[in-house]
Amino acid sequence: MEDRWFCDLEPSARWPHYTRANAGEVLAPPASPLGQTFIWNNGTFLGWRDGYIRQGYFTDGEITDARVETGGFFGGFFYINLSNVRMQGVRNPAVTIEDLDLAFFGDHPDVPQYEEHPDDINEDLTDGILAHVGWAMTLTEWPEIDEAKEKTTKLRSERPDLSSLTPEELVERARFLQPFLIETYNTHCVAASSSGIAPGLLGAVSEAVGDPTMPMRCLTGLGDVDSAAPSYFLWDLSRSVKSSEELTAAFDEGTSGILERLSASGSNDAEAFLSSWDDFILEFGCRGPNEYEIFSDTWETRPTIALALLDRIRLQADAENPAQRHKNIAESRISTIGEVREKLASLGNEELSGTFEAALNAGNIMAFQERTKTNYIRVVNEIRVVFEELGKRSVLKGTLGNHKHIYMLTDDELETYVSDSSAMRHTLEERYVDYEELQQLEPPFFIKDGVVPPLSSYKRLGSSGVPKAESGDVLLGVAGSPGVVQGTARVILDPTEPGDLEPGEILIAPITDPSWTPLFMAASAVVVNVGGQRSHAVVVSRELGLPCVASVTDATSRIPNGATIEVNGTTGEVTLV
Repeated sequence: MEDRWFCDLEPSARWPHYTRANAGEVLAPPASPLGQTFIWNNGTFLGWRDGYIRQGYFTDGEITDARVETGGFFGGFFYINLSNVRMQGVRNPAVTIEDLDLAFFGDHPDVPQYEEHPDDINEDLTDGILAHVGWAMTLTEWPEIDEAKEKTTKLRSERPDLSSLTPEELVERARFLQPFLIETYNTHCVAASSSGIAPGLLGAVSEAVGDPTMPMRCLTGLGDVDSAAPSYFLWDLSRSVKSSEELTAAFDEGTSGILERLSASGSNDAEAFLSSWDDFILEFGCRGPNEYEIFSDTWETRPTIALALLDRIRLQADAENPAQRHKNIAESRISTIGEVREKLASLGNEELSGTFEAALNAGNIMAFQERTKTNYIRVVNEIRVVFEELGKRSVLKGTLGNHKHIYMLTDDELETYVSDSSAMRHTLEERYVDYEELQQLEPPFFIKDGVVPPLSSYKRLGSSGVPKAESGDVLLGVAGSPGVVQGTARVILDPTEPGDLEPGEILIAPITDPSWTPLFMAASAVVVNVGGQRSHAVVVSRELGLPCVASVTDATSRIPNGATIEVNGTTGEVTLV
């Protein structure tokens, strides 16, 4: 393999710093060539640019090439452009670079130093930025994303019969969907960038009332979090399994082939389960591990992933109903808000009281952020199933040896491929071998000053030799969701293989996306290697009332599987007992 992946982008000279922080949550493994070029270069990055401009942080044309300057792909791995992100701290009077870095990195020791560029300061943008912040602080509804939900849901419900389309028509279908990537990521960029407003405002209020835990307690149990919705559905489905001897026996036999076995049964319980399962896949089949990457399977393309999660959830006691857990944490949030209002009233500071109310409104964006992400992911999956069909058809035709080789194409090779699919077989096979090699590498966490290390310098996964923590050791991270829990640590590296997680254990994960959420319901607390205050693990933990500590560096390597630990989501400490 060369020291550079063949479709890597060039780093930006104007915006030279990049990071895997949050990027690893979006795309943990390297991107497939088709995923990078079709989904990101010619779709997502354009919506990302538009979202930045929409918020007032950049002028039209300032980001000269969106494919390079909002993010990047180096060694096949996805990076967020940190220099772009920092403009929110430079150009927004209400935010500092220090605030942004803390949200992104916690106490990471190797954060690139900010160095001012002559064009960073642009006072002409200030009014527009402040207007956007003002909008966020009054936001209680966002009709635009509800309309997008209807639109993207319709794309799924009105999906044509892909098996009846010609290869050319399949590519046309994919290209028809591409603009929806731009549209949905525009709003997701707005939501993601704006989700830090509420914590920042609440932080200022917390100093006045003398309660540093108040911000996170006011942001728990928000409700209507889209990434938590599949878990509620799976919970209800798990109760039907638990109450049926036939279904319980079927799951006890193993999830492999279970849908076929139940279909052959024809019993009332089996038919009711399968009907509910079809509803689940229709509504949530777009979700899955590494769901931003079209190469990866989702619950629709590989149902056994979700069935394995259901198999864990069914072991939970009825008392662990997530709806009740959410109700409890929501009531706690309401109580906290009431207490803060009383304290602020006693201080007689109307300005501070107004800031608090604005922060509560801005907190809604955290739930909206999950909806904008879901809208985008629906589009990604509609494109994924098109290429799955094209790849499997090519295998039947004998022009591909593995349907996943279709993802080794680039966007601009699609039309050439469908005109003569056999001509590229060897090239795609070679790329696939190299792509599998990339997945064994550990990319650098930062790209600094536009200097990309050669692939030959990347460490191999698991080669770092991180020492195990011992009894009495305290691992520090970012306080994500309040509460203290002591229990057994269960290290899970892949949500598709959750078999060791028992009810009440503490989930230790490298990073999480919505495909992990059902496992949260079997856990008593969550610890992740990477993530900040706005990461998926934190948002969902707050929704379900679980203590969570994020950004615990190398937690999955340092915490022994099966060890007894204490997780303090209020202070950000994980203690080996």
